[in-house]
Amino acid sequence: MSTAVSFPLGASTTLAELARDPHPRLALLRAHEPVSWLPELNGWLVTRRDLGLDVMRDSATFTVDDPRFTTARVVGPSMLSLDGAAHTRHREPFAAPFRPRRVHDNFAAFIERETDRLITALEPAGATELRRAFAGPLAVAVVTDALGLVGTTTDTVLSWYDAIVRSVSDITEGLEAGPAGPAAYAQLRAAVEATVADPHASSLLVSAAGQLDVPEVASNAAVLMFGGIETTEAMITNALLHLLQNPAQLALVQADSGLLDGAVEESLRLEPGAAVVDRYATRDTVLGPAAIRRGDLVSVSLTGANRDPAVFADPDRFDVRRAEARLQLAFAHGPHHCLAAHLARLETRIALQRLLERLPGLRLDPQRPATPYGLVFRKPAALHVLWDAPATNR
Repeated sequence: MSTAVSFPLGASTTLAELARDPHPRLALLRAHEPVSWLPELNGWLVTRRDLGLDVMRDSATFTVDDPRFTTARVVGPSMLSLDGAAHTRHREPFAAPFRPRRVHDNFAAFIERETDRLITALEPAGATELRRAFAGPLAVAVVTDALGLVGTTTDTVLSWYDAIVRSVSDITEGLEAGPAGPAAYAQLRAAVEATVADPHASSLLVSAAGQLDVPEVASNAAVLMFGGIETTEAMITNALLHLLQNPAQLALVQADSGLLDGAVEESLRLEPGAAVVDRYATRDTVLGPAAIRRGDLVSVSLTGANRDPAVFADPDRFDVRRAEARLQLAFAHGPHHCLAAHLARLETRIALQRLLERLPGLRLDPQRPATPYGLVFRKPAALHVLWDAPATNR
């Protein structure tokens, strides 16, 4: 029996729909075809949370180590595209600073300073586009500081990131990636080599170079930068959008800053910055209703899993007091759980708290609406906001 007959909802699902407004279609798939064959994806899409966990936990059956893995095609092998002992060897040299007990001590003061510096520059205007004027620069500054990358600027790092993300997205969508991504990665690799060679440098990159070859340090630096910027820029932008779209929830957070953590988790649940994670079947296997063949692409929809009504009651509602919000899978799960998840959470919490404290009357610009968009990475292209700027002295 053909997959079109077995999975009619998957056969009628388009990538354009999943990029534009995926939630209604994902709900249908989750209810009727929780593991469905999508011809446009040329692979399986998993939308139920329990089945997604099965995939992400079992790296022996569902691996990232495949020549088709998109990020590896741009930056080469790294902790993101390896499994087993090779994955551990690549990941472990970078892990220590991102462990929960060390994140606050290592990064909180820097994040607070950088957040305040960015807001001070914005404050007098009363209006801005926050994704590019605030969220992106903050994420880049923190990643650059965390890696200890020398001799570069925030703008340069952001340009590298933009080019690499564009290449990965193009490949994922079946398009031919242009030369900008590999060119950006070559520049990043040169910066990593310069950092490692600097006798005065003391950084995570230098430390990792004691355990990995320099090209391996560079590829892992790229995925950490890529993940750190993309995840955190999306987290800040999406969380602010959710709060400003829900005045009653915003009022709860403003009355009790202890609810900020819940707001961050709930925003991650509703709109994870990374919508899917890709795996490849290493053997014939059965997952839910699907007979998967060796070599098949198996994509887990984190977006779909995060609105699974079996876990999250009234799943489309934004609720900063939701008790089960921490069960969201925005940072994936299993061996490839996001290395810097705790740092991203800390960064987003500080950013939201400072924005709400320092920009009175912060609100969306009604003339310039914002909507998350993207097949792989989801956030608004722009987030235009207004606030009550301080009166100037006359």
